[in-house]
Amino acid sequence: MKIPTNLKHKPVIVSENYENVDGKYAYKTDAKGLSLGLAQWNDRGKVDISAKVWRHTGDKWSRQSEELPLHRVLDLSILVCRTLQYFQEAYRYENLYDPEKPVIDRVGLQGDAMTVAVCTDNEMIDEDIKLFNQALSDNGELIGERLRTLARILEEMGY
Repeated sequence: MKIPTNLKHKPVIVSENYENVDGKYAYKTDAKGLSLGLAQWNDRGKVDISAKVWRHTGDKWSRQSEELPLHRVLDLSILVCRTLQYFQEAYRYENLYDPEKPVIDRVGLQGDAMTVAVCTDNEMIDEDIKLFNQALSDNGELIGERLRTLARILEEMGY
């Protein structure tokens, strides 16, 4: 399925077969494509690049398609990686976290730091964190494959 080029987001680089590789949703997902392109919120004289997940209902392109600035895509990747790293050792805590010290890390970015923490405001955190940990475990092979691919590409790029 071809990603539309007549909408406000202007695709430059596309993956039009994303539905075939969308993790455990492969071949049965509404996420039909990914693109990197010119952001829909661009103003005259100001150009931002965004990443977009294109969703299709079967009849039309969905309003639930997501568009994110590239730095947010990378920030989410940092959050995912730091979370995975945390859960490798979380078994040491009775409830997979220390309620007295919910902050996992402060990741330095742009002269400040992004706080990574267990959400203790969640009333169901003790149950939800166990479900989250199980889902990470269940999807370990899918996540690991993508992390190894990302690590290889970053190494090839000199990072």
